[in-house]
Amino acid sequence: MERKHGKKERTMIVVTKLKGERFVLNCDLIETISENPDTTISLTNGDLYIVRESMQEVIDKTIDFKRKIYQRF
Repeated sequence: MERKHGKKERTMIVVTKLKGERFVLNCDLIETISENPDTTISLTNGDLYIVRESMQEVIDKTIDFKRKIYQRF
């Protein structure tokens, strides 16, 4: 997290577990994303998440989030 203008900026995207539970994921911690056939996200801390979103959807959400953050500069 970084501090910008006195507020904490979080690098989070919303994804959905296979059973339907939505949660936020820190996209700065994503190490790999694979599809076989389910989308598995592996984080730099060793955690693994299997999500409903496709690999491309996770990539797109991350890119969209980063664009919003960097547009401020």
